[in-house]
Amino acid sequence: MNTTRRRFLILAAGGGMGALAGLLHGSRPASATCAAASRETRAAGGLFAAQRTSRALGSEISMAVLHRKPGSAAAALDAAFAELELVEELMSLYRPHSALCRLNRSGALCEPHPYLVSVLTQAQAVSAASGGAFDVTVQPLWKLYAAAHKEGRLPDLREVEATRRLVGWQRLDVDARRIQLASPGMAVTLNGIAQGFAADRALAALRRHGVAGALVNTGELGSLGRKADGSAWKVGIQHPRVEDAYIELAQLDGRCLSTSGDYATAFSADRAYNHIFDPRTGSSPPHYSSVSVVADSAAEADALSTALFVLPPSAGDALLKTYASAEALFVTKSGTVRSTRSFPSASQS
Repeated sequence: MNTTRRRFLILAAGGGMGALAGLLHGSRPASATCAAASRETRAAGGLFAAQRTSRALGSEISMAVLHRKPGSAAAALDAAFAELELVEELMSLYRPHSALCRLNRSGALCEPHPYLVSVLTQAQAVSAASGGAFDVTVQPLWKLYAAAHKEGRLPDLREVEATRRLVGWQRLDVDARRIQLASPGMAVTLNGIAQGFAADRALAALRRHGVAGALVNTGELGSLGRKADGSAWKVGIQHPRVEDAYIELAQLDGRCLSTSGDYATAFSADRAYNHIFDPRTGSSPPHYSSVSVVADSAAEADALSTALFVLPPSAGDALLKTYASAEALFVTKSGTVRSTRSFPSASQS
């Protein structure tokens, strides 16, 4: 996966949890296999707390969990981090042996892992709903812009148009027996959904291990239950123009949060050209500097935040109405902030 495009400030103080390490500041372990775990401690309400930080999926990873049984929090974290390692083994663009890299090299993958089928099926559903605004086959555009950026330039219109012909979610065939790209040169990136999918898988592992409350950060955020003091998890959404500042507080009460922004990887100084592409034009969309989505599923929030970033406001609002659990916060290029009526703003609660 490419470098993450989101950053969050976790406001986990209170209830014996403390602040999650390694998000805006703190240590950066080298890999998911070198995760750092704090000792299990007693928290409010007779719960036992543990947290762990690492780096995986192109992002800094943190998890904090609460369990009713002593000694069980660490085992739950082990299971959740094992899920992250599996997702990376399948979906990384930086591990040559990953299933995704093998698909991109050969154009086809037989007997794919169920996780890969699941994430691509979810991606295709959002592509269909958004009229192709979300499209996992934009990887050739990423490669084009990255290569041109190394040469100190932007790609010209002819290069963009030639590359755009390699993009098209409808030419990606997905079923349980085989995944197939229609044309040579096509390639898939899961950077717009895999981190959310990983958060969903980690949360599922924590549920299986009886976790009472948790906050998971895989580059996308997911939550279970509440903090030990009974309050909801609160997170600060990265300000798209001010380093280490947040533009809004969101309250997560068993839901998930994703942000897509133009600030993490830019190909031009004004961020007009960045790593989020409109598949229909081959350029970056002009409307927003960031879009944040809260939804029941982290994968859904992840893909929707990208689709809404690409779509013009009226089309994005229409798309959002088709997802009953989703709420969004938009920051325009000029700095105007607007949100849907039920966006869970903690700053106003």
